[in-house]
Amino acid sequence: MVRNVYDDRIDGVLEHVLEADDGPVYVTDPSAAVVEAVVEAISASEAAPTVRMLGHEDAFKPVFEDFLVASEAADHIAADALSMRVARDPDANPTVVAGETVTSLVDAGARVGGLRTDEADLVAAAREDADARWEAADEYSLRTPPMSEVREQLGADLESGVQEDFTGMLDSLETARGDGDDLDEVTVSLLAAAKNEALLYDISRWGEDTGVASKATFSRTKSSLEDAGLIETEKVPIDVGRPRLRLTLADERLQEADPDQVAAAAQTVLN
Repeated sequence: MVRNVYDDRIDGVLEHVLEADDGPVYVTDPSAAVVEAVVEAISASEAAPTVRMLGHEDAFKPVFEDFLVASEAADHIAADALSMRVARDPDANPTVVAGETVTSLVDAGARVGGLRTDEADLVAAAREDADARWEAADEYSLRTPPMSEVREQLGADLESGVQEDFTGMLDSLETARGDGDDLDEVTVSLLAAAKNEALLYDISRWGEDTGVASKATFSRTKSSLEDAGLIETEKVPIDVGRPRLRLTLADERLQEADPDQVAAAAQTVLN
Protein backbone atom coordinates (compact mmCIF):
# COMPACT_ATOMS: atom_id res chain seq x y z
CA MET A 1 0.00 0.00 0.00
CA VAL A 2 1.32 3.44 -0.90
CA ARG A 3 1.93 6.04 1.78
CA ASN A 4 0.58 9.55 1.85
CA VAL A 5 3.14 12.30 1.22
CA TYR A 6 3.55 15.51 3.22
CA ASP A 7 5.75 18.55 2.69
CA ASP A 8 5.92 22.27 3.35
CA ARG A 9 5.56 23.00 -0.36
CA ILE A 10 3.39 21.70 -3.20
CA ASP A 11 6.36 21.10 -5.48
CA GLY A 12 7.94 18.97 -2.74
CA VAL A 13 4.92 16.67 -2.73
CA LEU A 14 4.87 16.60 -6.52
CA GLU A 15 8.56 15.75 -6.78
CA HIS A 16 7.96 12.68 -4.63
CA VAL A 17 4.85 11.65 -6.55
CA LEU A 18 6.45 12.10 -9.97
CA GLU A 19 9.77 10.40 -9.26
CA ALA A 20 8.21 6.96 -8.88
CA ASP A 21 6.40 6.84 -12.22
CA ASP A 22 7.30 6.39 -15.86
CA GLY A 23 4.38 8.43 -17.15
CA PRO A 24 2.57 9.94 -18.75
CA VAL A 25 1.18 11.37 -15.53
CA TYR A 26 -1.95 13.49 -15.47
CA VAL A 27 -2.27 16.52 -13.22
CA THR A 28 -5.94 17.41 -13.45
CA ASP A 29 -7.78 20.52 -12.28
CA PRO A 30 -4.74 22.28 -10.78
CA SER A 31 -4.97 25.58 -8.96
CA ALA A 32 -2.60 28.35 -10.04
CA ALA A 33 -0.28 27.33 -7.19
CA VAL A 34 -0.25 23.74 -8.42
CA VAL A 35 0.45 24.83 -12.01
CA GLU A 36 3.56 26.70 -10.87
CA ALA A 37 4.57 23.82 -8.60
CA VAL A 38 4.36 21.33 -11.48
CA VAL A 39 6.80 23.43 -13.52
CA GLU A 40 9.16 23.66 -10.54
CA ALA A 41 8.90 19.94 -9.78
CA ILE A 42 9.79 18.97 -13.35
CA SER A 43 12.79 21.31 -13.21
CA ALA A 44 13.96 19.82 -9.92
CA SER A 45 13.63 16.21 -11.06
CA GLU A 46 16.44 14.39 -12.83
CA ALA A 47 14.05 11.92 -14.43
CA ALA A 48 10.51 13.26 -14.25
CA PRO A 49 7.91 11.46 -16.37
CA THR A 50 5.99 13.23 -19.09
CA VAL A 51 3.31 15.33 -17.40
CA ARG A 52 -0.03 16.14 -18.94
CA MET A 53 -1.60 19.08 -17.16
CA LEU A 54 -5.33 19.51 -17.69
CA GLY A 55 -6.67 22.66 -16.13
CA HIS A 56 -8.84 25.72 -16.41
CA GLU A 57 -7.47 28.71 -18.32
CA ASP A 58 -7.99 30.85 -15.20
CA ALA A 59 -5.37 28.72 -13.43
CA PHE A 60 -2.86 28.87 -16.28
CA LYS A 61 -3.07 32.54 -17.22
CA PRO A 62 -1.92 34.27 -13.99
CA VAL A 63 1.00 31.87 -13.58
CA PHE A 64 2.31 32.34 -17.10
CA GLU A 65 2.19 36.10 -16.90
CA ASP A 66 5.49 35.62 -15.06
CA PHE A 67 8.17 35.28 -17.74
CA LEU A 68 10.41 33.24 -15.45
CA VAL A 69 7.82 30.49 -14.97
CA ALA A 70 6.43 30.67 -18.51
CA SER A 71 9.82 30.37 -20.21
CA GLU A 72 10.74 27.50 -17.88
CA ALA A 73 7.50 25.72 -18.80
CA ALA A 74 8.23 26.36 -22.48
CA ASP A 75 11.56 24.58 -22.02
CA HIS A 76 9.73 21.55 -20.61
CA ILE A 77 7.26 21.59 -23.49
CA ALA A 78 10.11 21.72 -26.01
CA ALA A 79 11.70 18.72 -24.27
CA ASP A 80 8.38 16.79 -24.37
CA ALA A 81 8.35 16.72 -20.57
CA LEU A 82 5.14 18.75 -20.30
CA SER A 83 1.98 19.34 -22.27
CA MET A 84 -1.07 21.36 -21.27
CA ARG A 85 -4.70 21.41 -22.29
CA VAL A 86 -7.71 23.46 -21.21
CA ALA A 87 -10.33 21.43 -19.36
CA ARG A 88 -13.86 21.81 -20.64
CA ASP A 89 -15.35 20.60 -17.37
CA PRO A 90 -12.98 21.72 -14.62
CA ASP A 91 -13.35 20.22 -11.16
CA ALA A 92 -12.28 21.77 -7.88
CA ASN A 93 -9.87 19.11 -6.64
CA PRO A 94 -6.25 18.97 -7.94
CA THR A 95 -5.39 15.33 -8.62
CA VAL A 96 -2.36 13.43 -9.92
CA VAL A 97 -3.22 10.31 -11.89
CA ALA A 98 -0.20 8.08 -12.40
CA GLY A 99 0.16 4.55 -13.68
CA GLU A 100 -0.59 2.76 -10.43
CA THR A 101 -1.65 5.52 -8.01
CA VAL A 102 -4.03 8.43 -7.65
CA THR A 103 -2.98 11.33 -5.45
CA SER A 104 -5.27 14.08 -4.22
CA LEU A 105 -3.43 17.30 -3.38
CA VAL A 106 -4.53 19.13 -0.23
CA ASP A 107 -2.97 22.54 0.45
CA ALA A 108 -3.43 23.50 4.11
CA GLY A 109 -1.16 26.52 3.95
CA ALA A 110 1.68 25.59 6.28
CA ARG A 111 1.56 21.96 5.15
CA VAL A 112 0.66 20.22 1.90
CA GLY A 113 -0.54 16.66 1.68
CA GLY A 114 -0.64 14.15 -1.11
CA LEU A 115 -3.38 11.69 -0.12
CA ARG A 116 -2.71 8.56 -2.16
CA THR A 117 -4.35 5.30 -3.12
CA ASP A 118 -3.30 2.36 -5.28
CA GLU A 119 -6.71 0.65 -5.24
CA ALA A 120 -6.73 -0.87 -8.72
CA ASP A 121 -10.33 -0.19 -9.72
CA LEU A 122 -10.19 3.45 -8.58
CA VAL A 123 -6.87 4.05 -10.35
CA ALA A 124 -8.21 2.49 -13.56
CA ALA A 125 -11.39 4.59 -13.43
CA ALA A 126 -9.45 7.78 -12.76
CA ARG A 127 -7.07 6.99 -15.62
CA GLU A 128 -9.93 6.32 -18.02
CA ASP A 129 -11.63 9.58 -17.03
CA ALA A 130 -8.40 11.57 -17.43
CA ASP A 131 -7.74 10.00 -20.83
CA ALA A 132 -11.23 10.90 -22.04
CA ARG A 133 -11.08 14.47 -20.75
CA TRP A 134 -7.61 14.94 -22.26
CA GLU A 135 -8.75 13.81 -25.71
CA ALA A 136 -11.71 16.20 -25.58
CA ALA A 137 -9.65 19.20 -24.46
CA ASP A 138 -7.96 21.89 -26.54
CA GLU A 139 -4.24 22.58 -26.30
CA TYR A 140 -3.23 25.51 -24.12
CA SER A 141 -1.20 27.93 -26.21
CA LEU A 142 1.87 29.15 -24.35
CA ARG A 143 3.30 32.00 -26.40
CA THR A 144 6.42 32.52 -24.28
CA PRO A 145 9.63 31.18 -25.87
CA PRO A 146 11.81 28.65 -24.01
CA MET A 147 14.36 30.24 -21.70
CA SER A 148 17.20 28.14 -23.13
CA GLU A 149 16.40 29.39 -26.65
CA VAL A 150 16.13 33.01 -25.48
CA ARG A 151 19.53 32.92 -23.79
CA GLU A 152 21.25 30.99 -26.57
CA GLN A 153 20.00 33.36 -29.27
CA LEU A 154 20.88 36.42 -27.21
CA GLY A 155 24.46 35.14 -26.92
CA ALA A 156 24.57 34.57 -30.67
CA ASP A 157 23.04 37.91 -31.71
CA LEU A 158 24.82 40.29 -29.32
CA GLU A 159 28.04 40.41 -27.36
CA SER A 160 28.38 37.82 -24.61
CA GLY A 161 28.19 40.47 -21.91
CA VAL A 162 24.57 41.20 -22.78
CA GLN A 163 23.59 37.56 -22.32
CA GLU A 164 25.51 37.30 -19.06
CA ASP A 165 23.93 40.44 -17.62
CA PHE A 166 20.45 39.44 -18.84
CA THR A 167 20.82 36.07 -17.11
CA GLY A 168 22.24 37.64 -13.96
CA MET A 169 19.40 40.14 -13.67
CA LEU A 170 16.70 37.52 -14.24
CA ASP A 171 18.31 35.17 -11.72
CA SER A 172 18.13 37.92 -9.10
CA LEU A 173 14.36 38.35 -9.54
CA GLU A 174 11.68 36.35 -7.77
CA THR A 175 9.18 37.06 -10.55
CA ALA A 176 9.27 38.88 -13.88
CA ARG A 177 5.75 40.14 -14.43
CA GLY A 178 6.38 43.83 -15.03
CA ASP A 179 3.30 44.62 -12.95
CA GLY A 180 4.76 47.59 -11.10
CA ASP A 181 6.28 45.52 -8.32
CA ASP A 182 9.00 43.93 -10.41
CA LEU A 183 10.70 44.07 -13.80
CA ASP A 184 9.67 42.25 -16.95
CA GLU A 185 11.77 40.51 -19.58
CA VAL A 186 11.79 43.48 -21.97
CA THR A 187 12.99 45.89 -19.28
CA VAL A 188 15.70 43.44 -18.18
CA SER A 189 16.95 42.90 -21.71
CA LEU A 190 17.09 46.65 -22.37
CA LEU A 191 19.01 47.24 -19.13
CA ALA A 192 21.44 44.46 -20.05
CA ALA A 193 21.87 45.98 -23.51
CA ALA A 194 22.42 49.46 -22.05
CA LYS A 195 25.00 48.14 -19.58
CA ASN A 196 26.94 46.80 -22.58
CA GLU A 197 26.22 49.83 -24.81
CA ALA A 198 24.44 47.75 -27.43
CA LEU A 199 22.14 49.10 -30.14
CA LEU A 200 18.38 49.31 -29.63
CA TYR A 201 18.00 47.88 -33.14
CA ASP A 202 19.94 44.73 -32.24
CA ILE A 203 18.22 43.99 -28.93
CA SER A 204 14.73 44.67 -30.29
CA ARG A 205 15.38 42.52 -33.36
CA TRP A 206 16.51 39.71 -31.06
CA GLY A 207 13.35 40.16 -28.99
CA GLU A 208 11.06 40.00 -31.98
CA ASP A 209 12.88 37.07 -33.61
CA THR A 210 12.72 34.96 -30.46
CA GLY A 211 9.14 35.90 -29.59
CA VAL A 212 10.01 37.77 -26.40
CA ALA A 213 8.17 40.91 -27.57
CA SER A 214 7.62 43.07 -30.63
CA LYS A 215 9.95 45.86 -31.70
CA ALA A 216 7.17 48.31 -30.84
CA THR A 217 7.08 46.99 -27.26
CA PHE A 218 10.84 47.40 -27.00
CA SER A 219 10.57 50.94 -28.30
CA ARG A 220 7.83 51.88 -25.81
CA THR A 221 9.72 50.33 -22.92
CA LYS A 222 12.90 52.12 -23.97
CA SER A 223 11.05 55.43 -23.86
CA SER A 224 9.67 54.64 -20.39
CA LEU A 225 13.15 53.82 -19.10
CA GLU A 226 14.46 57.07 -20.60
CA ASP A 227 11.68 59.03 -18.94
CA ALA A 228 12.53 57.36 -15.62
CA GLY A 229 16.16 58.40 -15.98
CA LEU A 230 17.50 54.85 -16.11
CA ILE A 231 18.90 54.75 -19.64
CA GLU A 232 20.07 57.20 -22.26
CA THR A 233 20.50 56.92 -26.02
CA GLU A 234 22.93 58.35 -28.51
CA LYS A 235 22.66 58.32 -32.28
CA VAL A 236 25.08 56.14 -34.24
CA PRO A 237 25.37 56.99 -37.97
CA ILE A 238 25.14 54.15 -40.49
CA ASP A 239 25.97 54.08 -44.21
CA VAL A 240 22.36 53.92 -45.40
CA GLY A 241 19.19 54.90 -43.57
CA ARG A 242 18.39 56.60 -40.31
CA PRO A 243 20.96 56.56 -37.49
CA ARG A 244 20.68 53.75 -34.96
CA LEU A 245 20.37 54.36 -31.22
CA ARG A 246 23.03 53.12 -28.82
CA LEU A 247 21.75 52.38 -25.32
CA THR A 248 23.69 53.36 -22.21
CA LEU A 249 22.91 53.41 -18.51
CA ALA A 250 22.21 56.95 -17.32
CA ASP A 251 24.08 56.38 -14.06
CA GLU A 252 27.68 55.64 -14.96
CA ARG A 253 28.23 53.99 -11.57
CA LEU A 254 25.97 51.13 -12.68
CA GLN A 255 28.20 50.34 -15.68
CA GLU A 256 30.56 48.40 -13.40
CA ALA A 257 27.89 47.15 -11.02
CA ASP A 258 26.82 43.53 -10.77
CA PRO A 259 23.65 42.59 -12.70
CA ASP A 260 21.62 42.11 -9.52
CA GLN A 261 22.56 45.63 -8.38
CA VAL A 262 21.39 47.09 -11.70
CA ALA A 263 18.10 45.21 -11.40
CA ALA A 264 17.62 46.37 -7.81
CA ALA A 265 18.35 49.99 -8.74
CA ALA A 266 15.87 49.82 -11.62
CA GLN A 267 13.17 48.34 -9.38
CA THR A 268 13.69 51.11 -6.85
CA VAL A 269 13.36 53.82 -9.49
CA LEU A 270 10.39 52.28 -11.29
CA ASN A 271 8.48 51.55 -8.10
